[in-house]
Amino acid sequence: MLLNFVAIALFAYLASCIVFNFILSLAGRVTRQRKTDYTDTKEFSRIAILVPAYKEDSIILSTARSYAAQTYPSTRYEVVVIADSLQPATIRQLIAAGTRVIEVAFEKSTKAKSLNAAFAQLEEDFDIALICDADNVLGPDFLLKVNAAYRNGEHAIQGRRVAKNMDSSFAVLDAVNEIIANHIYRKGANALGLSSSVIGSGMAFDFKLIKGILNEIQATGGFDKVLQLLLIEKGYSIYYLEDACIYDEKVDNPNTFENQRRRWVSSQFVYLATYWKKGWKQLWKGNFNYFNLAICQNILLPRMILLAAVTLSTVAAWFLQEWLWIPFAYWLLIWVLNILSLLLPLPAVFYTRYFFTAVAGLPRAVYIMVALVFKLKGANKTFIHTQHTKTEIDNPLLDAARK
Repeated sequence: MLLNFVAIALFAYLASCIVFNFILSLAGRVTRQRKTDYTDTKEFSRIAILVPAYKEDSIILSTARSYAAQTYPSTRYEVVVIADSLQPATIRQLIAAGTRVIEVAFEKSTKAKSLNAAFAQLEEDFDIALICDADNVLGPDFLLKVNAAYRNGEHAIQGRRVAKNMDSSFAVLDAVNEIIANHIYRKGANALGLSSSVIGSGMAFDFKLIKGILNEIQATGGFDKVLQLLLIEKGYSIYYLEDACIYDEKVDNPNTFENQRRRWVSSQFVYLATYWKKGWKQLWKGNFNYFNLAICQNILLPRMILLAAVTLSTVAAWFLQEWLWIPFAYWLLIWVLNILSLLLPLPAVFYTRYFFTAVAGLPRAVYIMVALVFKLKGANKTFIHTQHTKTEIDNPLLDAARK
């Protein structure tokens, strides 16, 4: 009897996670990519590109210089590097290259603190604030597309973050994870009339709006989760600008992967607890957008942990099917739906070029993710920095990703 009660509870939770992901994945698949038309642009918004850089001396000069490749009028945007613990020589080189530098120093550094310090010093003649990471490189027409969306009434915009590199099995897995997350929680969500989630970089906002919202945020990790909820609470929806690409360095080794995911998983569960009551209250008020971002997306198991959980449960159900009330076929069905939700977002070329590389690295990545569940204590209270080194874009999936 107890075995069946546990099995029913486990099945209900896993099935809910999987069906949620599958519906969004399917919605993203049947929805065509929206093309941003900027050919008749007559008004060019003033854009501040804000780049928090914590100990990123090896990459920040290359990143700052890359923004000169934008086809946007050079007089209508400015690159602002928020220098936290950069070397004096790096700062001098940035200034010599024409980059605006705002130096900051904190006892405990966070992205939110750096951004708030920058906003306190910036004049308010900007229309749009674009937030990027120190390793991010923009597609040449990124600002033109952001401007077109903003002029069309969108005040909170998430660009499409894609892999800068695919030079190891972990980088491939990280790139695949980005593709799937973009497809499900951004494209799929928008397709169903829901707000896209934000990623933490490649995000563009009305300048005064984001300046006011960031003033309310003091988070150490996962500040983007608080940011998106404050936007929804103030009546704004987040638009996924799918054809505006921003290139992001993917982790290429297990240790970096573990450190990064530890911070992400910890913030997910911390914010689930923090916004649990408010999320349900917002649902009763009819605000499903808030409920989706506060509860649904935080209560989901991370996809690799979900894959491990449903696979092990399905195998166990096969051995225990004589004693279980839930037929084995039902367990197998949710396992198949989970696999489909992960495969639907991937371009066809992935299967011919990277599929076996990803599969080979998957067991170790899954093991790391499952083990992280027991290492989350304190992760959300500590700034866990991911070091970046890649300066070139090397991603053969880019052309496929644009289709």
